[in-house]
Amino acid sequence: MKKPFQNAIVLPIIVAIAVAAVVFTVKSRAPLEHEDSQLPEKVVEVITVRELPFRSRATAYGHVEPAVLLKARAEVSGKISYIHPSLKQGGSLPKGTVVLRIEPTTFEFSLDQSQAGLAGSQSSLKQLEAEEKSTRRSLALARKNLKVGQKELDRIKAIWEKRLIARSVLDAEEQKVILLRQQVEDLQGKLAAYTSRKSATQAQIKQSKTQVEQTKDTLGRTEISLPFDARIGTVSVEENEYVQAGSQLFEASGTQAVEINAQLPVSHFRPLVRSLQQGSVDLQNPVDLQTEIAKWDLQARVYLVGGSQGAEWQGKLLRISESIDPVRDTVGLVVAVNNPYEGIVPGERPPLLKGMYTAITFLTAPKPSLVIPRKAIHQGRVYVATEEQKLAIREVKIRSLQGELAVIEDGLKTGEKIIITDIIPVIEGLPLKLIQATEYEQELLNLAAGKNL
Repeated sequence: MKKPFQNAIVLPIIVAIAVAAVVFTVKSRAPLEHEDSQLPEKVVEVITVRELPFRSRATAYGHVEPAVLLKARAEVSGKISYIHPSLKQGGSLPKGTVVLRIEPTTFEFSLDQSQAGLAGSQSSLKQLEAEEKSTRRSLALARKNLKVGQKELDRIKAIWEKRLIARSVLDAEEQKVILLRQQVEDLQGKLAAYTSRKSATQAQIKQSKTQVEQTKDTLGRTEISLPFDARIGTVSVEENEYVQAGSQLFEASGTQAVEINAQLPVSHFRPLVRSLQQGSVDLQNPVDLQTEIAKWDLQARVYLVGGSQGAEWQGKLLRISESIDPVRDTVGLVVAVNNPYEGIVPGERPPLLKGMYTAITFLTAPKPSLVIPRKAIHQGRVYVATEEQKLAIREVKIRSLQGELAVIEDGLKTGEKIIITDIIPVIEGLPLKLIQATEYEQELLNLAAGKNL
């Protein structure tokens, strides 16, 4: 009985002592010091947001075509009597060069006949004029004779009335006056006929002159000369070959300029034009349309696809195609390049020849805009480095995207610094160590201004 009693007393005492020890330990322990946990700094590259001279641009593609193309056809039938030695495909000839003749003998004979007919008609007219002049003199003389004869008849009639002469004398005098009057009337009729005869002869002369001019024109068409400095294309005839009027002879391209009908996707054309003008354009008025195109002041840089990077030509936008290509959904922009044969560097800068495939980059005039790198945008947000060098996540409104660039409409201010390198993890308020990307800022400026394309 003694042992259980002892256990009942000892156990509570042990528990009480243990509890007291724990309480004493807790109360006597120094208070815990809590350390503030801080994220490590992230090293990032930043650029300063500025308004840059931004040039909207778009690239179109098209083949080179001559601005002036001559497809020479025979205007008369005949045998080819002469072909210029350089009238061969790929040849170059200056303006005014006689390149081909068709045998002119038949047309020369026809011209001689026409000129002879004209000379005969002109001679007939001169003869009629001389006869008319002579008839007028004869008529004037006949009228004088009639006047004298009438006076003599009146005198004879007065004497006869006094019965101083016989009736036969009066009758004879009257017969003379009748003959004189008949002579005057004949001459008047003859003179009147000269007017119609001269009119007929003059009409014949006019017809003969027309025939002569037509024959000369036809004769001139037997000789073909170049109306401009030209590169020769396909030659379809040979010397001594007989050709019919309308037959194809050769093709020649002007060397002063070429044109490129560059096809630009409509989706690229709209933002390009939107950045150029704010008002409306009347496309039905060609004057307004051409005036508006001139106001656009688009710079066109022409490059050969697959060619040397240093080969570049300056073009000029002439007109816009009348319709949209329904298959490719493109609009045609016709660009002219003047003097495509100048500045040739063998192996680097060839002449712009018919059929070459080119890329044309259109650039607008510079316009101040908030331009940032496209890579700095993350699902519509930009990482901004605050003045306290902390990370801030900013929503931005994008006006347009162009290659590696983005034009910001709202959400950023000039002078702010944006991060252009990747950050992991992306936490608002993350401490940053900033490195100013000065070289990249210059590169961004060049890209925005359309340099180093």
